[in-house]
Amino acid sequence: MRLAKLGAGMALSALLATGAVAQQPVKIGFITTLSGPAGYIGADARDAFNLAVEMEGGKLGGVPVQVVVEDDGLKPGQGKQIADRMMKTDGIKLFTGIIFSNVLGATAPDILDAGGIYVSPNAGPSNFAGKDCHKNYFVVSWQNDTLHESAGQNATNLGYKKAFILAPNYPAGKDALAGFKRYFKGEIVGEIFTRLDQTDFAPEMAQIRNAKPDMVFHFHPGGLGITFARQYQQAGLLGTVPLVVAAPSVDSNIVKALGDAAIGTNGSTHWNTDFNNPANKKFMDAWAKKYGPDRLPTFYAGQAYDTALAIGAALKATGGDLKDPEKFRQAMLKADFEAVRGPFKFGPNQHPIQDWYAVRVEKAPDGKVVIKTLDKVFSNQGDFYSKDCKL
Repeated sequence: MRLAKLGAGMALSALLATGAVAQQPVKIGFITTLSGPAGYIGADARDAFNLAVEMEGGKLGGVPVQVVVEDDGLKPGQGKQIADRMMKTDGIKLFTGIIFSNVLGATAPDILDAGGIYVSPNAGPSNFAGKDCHKNYFVVSWQNDTLHESAGQNATNLGYKKAFILAPNYPAGKDALAGFKRYFKGEIVGEIFTRLDQTDFAPEMAQIRNAKPDMVFHFHPGGLGITFARQYQQAGLLGTVPLVVAAPSVDSNIVKALGDAAIGTNGSTHWNTDFNNPANKKFMDAWAKKYGPDRLPTFYAGQAYDTALAIGAALKATGGDLKDPEKFRQAMLKADFEAVRGPFKFGPNQHPIQDWYAVRVEKAPDGKVVIKTLDKVFSNQGDFYSKDCKL
């Protein structure tokens, strides 16, 4: 009997030494918006995240992973229910994918209270960056205000003096207008909160026309942005009152939908398809090979891909062990990966410190309408709320 046990032990040791005993994959709960006018945003984030996994043969950081994807339908209650089920039924501890701040606000607290980890590929509401920050909560994209701060600074750099500003009445919309006003040095001649499900902007167009601004800043992500821009054009404002916006209002899908009508729109972003660094070239090549040259990734894809790389770096350092969230946290904070956006590090509130760039929609020599990167707007920009975070 003793020899049999010894032999079994030696056999097991041999299997472990040769890697023949497969490591159970780390399950990652990917809750995102896949339906409705904003569905393409979640689809881009999901596809980029899964592309990173596929490029590593089903792994992140050398650790096997299983990405469990579900659609929150842009409904906070639905996101909350999905997370609860994933934790209780599937034993998932690591989550990502949420696009909208109202969904995150309803979902992330339950994940964190249960000892889980959340890594945001998009939504970055102000309260989670400041007083409600949490050691198991990370943001790889941005803090909501910062992308709109870059738009405010860009509008100032372009010399505009009077701005009319609009955004939906939900947490990210409020952060958007606050961020723009923080860095725009001119006068705000009109400010409106729209609805997140709005389809008719005729009253807003009339108010813009009456206010006679030098420019308009609006934040309307996904299908909302396409609808707003088309109605802006139909109202005869596009050729007379320039748009200066942040990335969500001038992503590649919006530009493709608008065509020549988008030409001349000024934007700002932390990542663009034309970034000339090795990590971005690798991503763009893999994306084109997987999805074809006609489907350009939006910045939502770029930052979701970076999110996968960030998680991969932490999984590599911990061997995929999530039992000790603090070990995972310390590994995440090192940001030991090459981001497609270029230089990246986490600030004291576990939100990004990164560069921001001005972009403009132009017609390329081949006739295609493209988003072209211009000058840098901010270098090593953190966020306004980190001073309030006590970790």
